[in-house]
Parts: sequence; structure tokens; C-alpha cells
Amino acid sequence: MKPKRSVRLAEEILKELALILMEKIGDPRLRSVTFTQVVMTDDLKTAKVYYSVLGEVEKKKEAQVGLAAAKGFIKREIAMRMSLRYVPELLFFYDESIEVGSKIERILQKIDDGRKQES
Repeated sequence: MKPKRSVRLAEEILKELALILMEKIGDPRLRSVTFTQVVMTDDLKTAKVYYSVLGEVEKKKEAQVGLAAAKGFIKREIAMRMSLRYVPELLFFYDESIEVGSKIERILQKIDDGRKQES
């Protein structure tokens, strides 16, 4: 069974966003940004774009400001690269799943280290 159109479109937009970020955007605030996921609404009018940032809290804030500033440019680039009847509104959200995964990994490592010290 073919995936829904919204899922296919989300995957395409994710690829294009990565290319646009690498090739077209020179904003230093966005150098450590990685797009992790795009989720489309069923009506294809809105794209929730999730991103992660390597670095401290300051870089996350800078990335958020940089993405807000580049939003119009990114939307125009998507319009030029993809043949869409309607270019979705882009909403950027920080993806905390990577941080949560790292915290869980550190906790598990501490537990493992504690077990090794006991034996």
C-alpha cells in the first residue's frame, strides 16, 4: 500500500530543506541546524518542521531566530524546486528527542558503571 500523499510530500520537503540549508543559506546561526522530521497536515497546507541543534542553549535560541528570519526565503526555494499547487506554511519546532535519547543513554551508562563497580 502506498503511503499517504502527506507522508510522501513530507519526505520530499525534508530532502529539499536539507539541500536548501546546505546550498543556499549562509546564515551562521543555522550552521549547526539539522532538520530531523517534517509532518504534514492532511490538507497539505501546513508543514511542521522539526530540527535539532548541536551545541548549548544559546545556539538553539540563535537557530530559532535564524529560521524565523529565513522562513520566507526557504518557502520560496521550496516553491521553485517542487511543483506544488500550494506551498505549505512552514512551522519550525525544536526536536527534543535527541536530547532525551542522550540523557537516557547517560543514565544507562551510570547504571552500568555502578554495576561494574559492585562486582
